[in-house]
Amino acid sequence: MAKAAKPESAAAPDFEKALAELEEIVSTLEKGDLSLDAALKHFERGIALTRQCQTSLKEAELKVEQLVEKGGKVTLEPFEPEDDE
Repeated sequence: MAKAAKPESAAAPDFEKALAELEEIVSTLEKGDLSLDAALKHFERGIALTRQCQTSLKEAELKVEQLVEKGGKVTLEPFEPEDDE
């Protein structure tokens, strides 16, 4: 049986959850009080989370590129946040 596709709104929480876990791992590793084996396991998990986050960001970038179509051709535009001042 094929898996149902996740709704688009589920992608953001997955990214946020992965990023939060990655930040926790970095904090734990920076303390330096883990055994070598435990540190390597944390590092391995961190690498997996980094790749997951990079994939999520790349997918979001591709969606943005598709949304910024002008005259039938995709143009990349830099993101410039609005000043609140």
